[in-house]
Amino acid sequence: MMGASDYDLYVLGAIGVLTLCSVITRTVYFLFGDRVSLSDGVRRALRYAPTAALIGIVVPEIMPWQAGVGPEFDIRLLAAVVAVLVFLRTRSTVLVIVSGMVALWVLQMVVGLF
Repeated sequence: MMGASDYDLYVLGAIGVLTLCSVITRTVYFLFGDRVSLSDGVRRALRYAPTAALIGIVVPEIMPWQAGVGPEFDIRLLAAVVAVLVFLRTRSTVLVIVSGMVALWVLQMVVGLF
């Protein structure tokens, strides 16, 4: 059985190892990027990495998933739809953030009334 100090050392060690892994994987490209050439197919695929990461973060937030049930309807999905519609109309990032948050707050107040 681990004591409190052993547990703290374990957590700090895990954080340290994960930090080291992250630094190594991120700096390898900067150190050896000029020496290793990427094929055109890999370069084209890497263009979509930020979009894929953003989708991987946003979709689970706006569509909560329950094991065995699937995605659930949530008011965050409606707020996201409002934000997307504002973006399509205005192309303004600030208005997307503001409209999405205002829609979320209004929807939370409306749901809280019932």
